[in-house]
Amino acid sequence: MAQMPNITLLFVDIGGVLLTNGWDRDLRKKAAETFGLDYVEMDERHHLTFDTFEEGKISLYEYLQRVVFYQERPFSVEEFRAFMFSESQPYPEMIDLIRRVKERHRLRIAAVSNEGRELTLYRAETFGLRDFIDFFIVSCYLHFRKPDTDLYQAALDIAQVPPEQALYIEDRAMFVEVAERFGIHGIIHTDYAATRSALASYKLGLDGS
Repeated sequence: MAQMPNITLLFVDIGGVLLTNGWDRDLRKKAAETFGLDYVEMDERHHLTFDTFEEGKISLYEYLQRVVFYQERPFSVEEFRAFMFSESQPYPEMIDLIRRVKERHRLRIAAVSNEGRELTLYRAETFGLRDFIDFFIVSCYLHFRKPDTDLYQAALDIAQVPPEQALYIEDRAMFVEVAERFGIHGIIHTDYAATRSALASYKLGLDGS
């Protein structure tokens, strides 16, 4: 029988686990409808430059200049940016779960996320993520993105934790699979109940376990 790992650190994705995604396909479609944009053209431009934005190599302003404001618009950059930010919403049950697991089991928590700098700062401040996340391993700070293996190696190096003591909660199966190749344990997040149960299987439960 395999020995139960001694988990000392949780790597947790932000968009799709703790919060809604910051700027995904559905939100871009909504933005196109709200502001009267050609979604196909906007999305093509998005895919040509979004990696550069998420890797922290251009600002949100420059990204929007390339994707939306390459021609005159009847609305401002500030209005569009405010719309982007306002669409972020928390998953309160998941935030509460991670907070309680951290406190009960005395874990460190690290966010592992693909996100641009401005969205990261806004979401961390607005939803109180800094209150329970000890450090942020984000594509905009490291200049490479999941599933780049360099990001997972950097996460382990920054955390100074052996991979077998780390558990990664992420809603994208491929990203979990890549992390597992480093020896990091993984939970593919689908919903609150399933993730809470999976945490309990690692002896990180809230009901006496």
